[in-house]
Amino acid sequence: MRTIHHWINGAPVSGSDLIDVTNPATDQPIATVPMADTDTVTAALAAASDAFDDWSQTTLSRRAQVLFRFRDLLVENRSELAALITQEHGKTLDDAAGEISRAADSVELACGGPALVRGGTSLQTGPDIDTKSVLHPLGVCVGITPFNFPAMMGMMMVSVALASGNTFIWKPSEQDPGVCIRIAELFKEAGLPDGVLNVVHGRQDTVERLIDDPRTEAVAFVGSSQVAQIVYSRAAAAGKRVQAFGGAKNHMIVMPDADLDVVADQLTSACFGAAGQRCMAISVAVVVGESAEPLLAKLATRAEEVRLGPGDGDDTEVGPVVNRQSQERIQAAVKEAIAGGARAVVDRSAEVVPGFESGYFVGPTVLTDVEVSSAAYQEELFGPILVVLRVDSLGDGLELIRSHRYGNGASIFTRDGAAANEFERRASAGMIGVNVAIPVPVAAYAVQGWKDSAYGDTGLNNASWSFYTRPKYVTSRWDSVAGTDFGFRPN
Repeated sequence: MRTIHHWINGAPVSGSDLIDVTNPATDQPIATVPMADTDTVTAALAAASDAFDDWSQTTLSRRAQVLFRFRDLLVENRSELAALITQEHGKTLDDAAGEISRAADSVELACGGPALVRGGTSLQTGPDIDTKSVLHPLGVCVGITPFNFPAMMGMMMVSVALASGNTFIWKPSEQDPGVCIRIAELFKEAGLPDGVLNVVHGRQDTVERLIDDPRTEAVAFVGSSQVAQIVYSRAAAAGKRVQAFGGAKNHMIVMPDADLDVVADQLTSACFGAAGQRCMAISVAVVVGESAEPLLAKLATRAEEVRLGPGDGDDTEVGPVVNRQSQERIQAAVKEAIAGGARAVVDRSAEVVPGFESGYFVGPTVLTDVEVSSAAYQEELFGPILVVLRVDSLGDGLELIRSHRYGNGASIFTRDGAAANEFERRASAGMIGVNVAIPVPVAAYAVQGWKDSAYGDTGLNNASWSFYTRPKYVTSRWDSVAGTDFGFRPN
């Protein structure tokens, strides 16, 4: 069985306190990973701190050259990286390969650092006086990434941080850390100096040490809202720059004029894909008017036809969820909703896959007549469970979105431009889709939610330049050595 080591100062570092990394399709351990102790965290911080001066003084073009080479390596090794993700996470190989492609998009954005890490200059802000702004890197930055997109979320943080001149400590999920170490190896192959990127594995105590250390300047986190709030509060109390992204309950409003076949296809993919373990998965369909039953009939057919199996199966469309705890939690929520009066149009939540009876499978499930006070509606289940609600008007649907604690994404399907415009203006979420089920923007824009889906005021990808740099403002006068009289009286 292989061991997934830490990566510190450009080399693998072993450790004790090993835990198993398990294949979710089989419930069998496939690797071990060490949990960091105090010495390991200290070594990572020292490596990142020591590397900062040289890396921050490296020219923008040199940094970009490293990132260009790394991007090419990422694409060249996409199949290998996707296989690592599928083994440890459970998502299908196609889905994992798509994650690597989105990770490459974030790296491509960072390759534009020479054009994007820049300030500005204003002439004649006073008599013969110019004022300019310049952007400085912060120092050692920490990124804590979730299990559902181990590569993509990491690259949304690491790429811009490195392009801006920072050094980085990456703490991935212990559920699927293998791909993160392989990415660190590819960075070294691309020419990244030792110590600029470090990867440590660990539990809560590891995160707390990284946050509390005075050498850490900034912390980025993606995970549950409960933990996001804890990370945000702790880092802010320590005086650190912090962005923390949490959970979601993404709604899709279906207008009466929408094509129900298109909507059913989009919901099937957006809800059940990746076993529902996407922060932008659609988990609530809000049907306006009288179209609910026809839509439910189409959804039932599609949900029954989805092929459940191991992520590396030739015909698998939906793999397992990440662990037994998640499986049992999702199944319990479905049972609770049905006991509370919800109608199960399709319930495959307890389905067993032949040949993989020990796997953590949860099949596509469609619930309707769900109480809005129930956990099935209020909580992020993070599984292939779709709740279908009925409302009388677009305004009623927008009110549901406004009232929910989460505000990551929301979408509408309609042929009515006025309805689409109203939705764009009024929907209280950070990422909005019009006839697009999962409206994750391209890397040139930002990824960021509202309300309890995000803590902090900057997003990922192109919004990260301001997070990973601090501005300095310079006012200068070079026409003579004489001072300028601004009209102030001497004391």
